[in-house]
Amino acid sequence: MGVHLRTGNIFFAWLFFLSGCVTQQKLPYLQGQAYSTLSPVNIANARPDYQLQAGDVLSIRVQSVQPVLSDIFNVPSTQTMTAGDPSTLYLAGYPVDEAGTINLPTVGRVKVAGLSVKQAETLVQGKVGAYVRDANVLMKLLSFKITVLGEVRQPGRYFIYNPQATVLEGLGLAGDLTEFGNRENVKLIRQTPKGSQVILLDLTDAKLLQSPYYYLLPNDALYIEPLKARAVRGNASNLGIVFAGVSAIVLLLSFLDIK
Repeated sequence: MGVHLRTGNIFFAWLFFLSGCVTQQKLPYLQGQAYSTLSPVNIANARPDYQLQAGDVLSIRVQSVQPVLSDIFNVPSTQTMTAGDPSTLYLAGYPVDEAGTINLPTVGRVKVAGLSVKQAETLVQGKVGAYVRDANVLMKLLSFKITVLGEVRQPGRYFIYNPQATVLEGLGLAGDLTEFGNRENVKLIRQTPKGSQVILLDLTDAKLLQSPYYYLLPNDALYIEPLKARAVRGNASNLGIVFAGVSAIVLLLSFLDIK
């Protein structure tokens, strides 16, 4: 009896182990038959223009032949931010307030909400040009940050310094998915003036490269849910302890029965 029970325990433990394994088919990204080693596959996907909104922070640098005047617009600590210190974000830039405006010295309030960074740069250059001769304005979005949570190796919040950042780059910053991350059901949560949007992305599908959500926007959040195999694998160790305990009890009862 004890031998049969131990055999059954081993069989069930083996089944749990197999159910906790992740198949190879679920791991590769951008699976497809069109790829070739001879020629590249061209996939068209225009990067969306991000429209500035309340809560954004802008870096504005003004250059001119009149540095005494242009330096009025240059926040001194901006150099710290460009050196890669995100903690100085709000000290180094111009925040967009709830009315969608930024407050420039001498110029006053300028509405930038609803404009792309390039459009806002042109607008500010025109405003500053009324006070500074031959002014050249350089504008960057400082508040481009994303959040990556769930089954990744390093979940957290990350600042992006590339205006063309993609979903794959964002996941790369977080150390990529673990083997238990569900690559077929990644949630992208995007903030808009009207509220939050949630879209599901399949990393294993090559059509991801054509998706309008392939490029990240400021304040995006990525959540990678765990596969069922993770829960099974976690329970396997607990079941192993239970099976070992049952086996020990059966052996003890068999020993007493022999006595």
